[in-house]
Amino acid sequence: MVTKVIFLVVFFAIMVGVGVYSRKHATNVNDFVLGGRAVGPWLTAFAYGTSYFSAVVFVGYAGQFGFKYGISATWIGIGNALIGSLLAWVILGRRTRVMSKHLNAATMPDYFGKRYDSKALKIAASAISFVFLIPYTASVYNGLSRLFGMAFDIPYTACVIAMAALTGVYVILGGYMATAINDFIQGIIMLFGIVAVIAAVLNGQGGFYEAVMKLSEIESDVPLTMGQKGVFASFFGPDLPNLIGVVILTSLGTWGLPQMVQKFYAIKDEKSIKSGTIISTFFAIVVSGGCYFLGGFGRLFDSPAIYSESGSIIYDAIVPTMLSTLPDILVGIVVVLVLSASMSTLSSLVLTSSSTLTLDLLKDNVIKDMDEKKQLLVMRIMLVFFIVISVVIALDPPAFIAQLMGISWGALAGAFLAPFMYGLYWKKTTKAAVWASFACGVLITVSNLFLKFIASPINAGAITMVVGLIIVPIVSLLTPKMETKKVDEIFSCLDETVVVHRKSSIEE
Repeated sequence: MVTKVIFLVVFFAIMVGVGVYSRKHATNVNDFVLGGRAVGPWLTAFAYGTSYFSAVVFVGYAGQFGFKYGISATWIGIGNALIGSLLAWVILGRRTRVMSKHLNAATMPDYFGKRYDSKALKIAASAISFVFLIPYTASVYNGLSRLFGMAFDIPYTACVIAMAALTGVYVILGGYMATAINDFIQGIIMLFGIVAVIAAVLNGQGGFYEAVMKLSEIESDVPLTMGQKGVFASFFGPDLPNLIGVVILTSLGTWGLPQMVQKFYAIKDEKSIKSGTIISTFFAIVVSGGCYFLGGFGRLFDSPAIYSESGSIIYDAIVPTMLSTLPDILVGIVVVLVLSASMSTLSSLVLTSSSTLTLDLLKDNVIKDMDEKKQLLVMRIMLVFFIVISVVIALDPPAFIAQLMGISWGALAGAFLAPFMYGLYWKKTTKAAVWASFACGVLITVSNLFLKFIASPINAGAITMVVGLIIVPIVSLLTPKMETKKVDEIFSCLDETVVVHRKSSIEE
């Protein structure tokens, strides 16, 4: 217990210390929200990766999908690395940085408002962001609390409040730069921690080959596989169609999440994009691939601890059960690992929500004449407001982790992904198409919550994204186009000649 407590005290001290140090980088709105658009490759790549992977992945998703799909769940981690990281950086990174600076857009709703010349779109996007980032935040708290309960026997309420307070302190003090530096530190912990945990868990099962052999002897409970043995140790697992749905949601979904895309706004230069792409992809392979690979052995830890009184499986309890047998020093590492993943994601979520609410909804609409100083003050107040709301919801969460994240990602990515990406590349994307995507993303997700016409919220989220990618070009071809002169001016930034065209480099 002493070892675990020491780990935590040192960790918290470093996080707060970074917040204090970063105060000098948060003296104006651009610095507070985007780090002055001067963040290098390592900080940006780690900020992207640590915002991507939280306790939701390590505890919730790894437990649930590892139990359902066995070792084939590793494909989810591979998809996260190749689609959610590599392709996202290649397709979105440079153009997002160039166009967001040209439009002077600090947030995703701000981009929608200026790219499509519509204040109404900006306000709608801001409202959607604020509402649907809350369930994701609640899921982050929930996953962490289960691990703390296993390691320290700390009440859920105390864990949630402490984590929220500490995250709030360093974000309020240092803004984006504080989160980026802390994300880098937390990312290093995650990289080494996941490798150590996998090695320890497999060693406890007699090694890798012994663990795989044990897994191959378990009979499948998936009707499609007719009870055969070996499917949980197989290449594609027992349920490939649903596995693909999870890969799409957790990989392609990042392309439309405000807290992820806004990382590209802050990139410093061309070199940072190229280096950041490689670093971010490597990070995702190790962390996400490692989490799902570890979860794939969840069935070897089948015990009463993972079942409720009614006999249903508590997926969020699977990974904590796997880790409960580890030595104290490794449990301490795991706790700091998951705390790192969770606080980095939480800091990104609250900063995104507070900046969006302040700059896109309150400024000029509710509060007139907001100067720089007042904007910073309101953002910090909204940051506290968002944390309080998410804590209240987290104390009585409506569903288990994967469902909460599926709802959030489905609505946000379903609404934003298609109009954001098409808006970067296609001049003929129309306002009506953006409204159609917003409506589909929100309506499909919310209606499915009550009507359950798509059994899995995960698959529902994946479907909303695909629907958006189809609807936006169709509606754009059928509805009035934006003024040609206005669109040409927006895209002119890509053709500015520096050393090469702006579409190939962001060097000044």
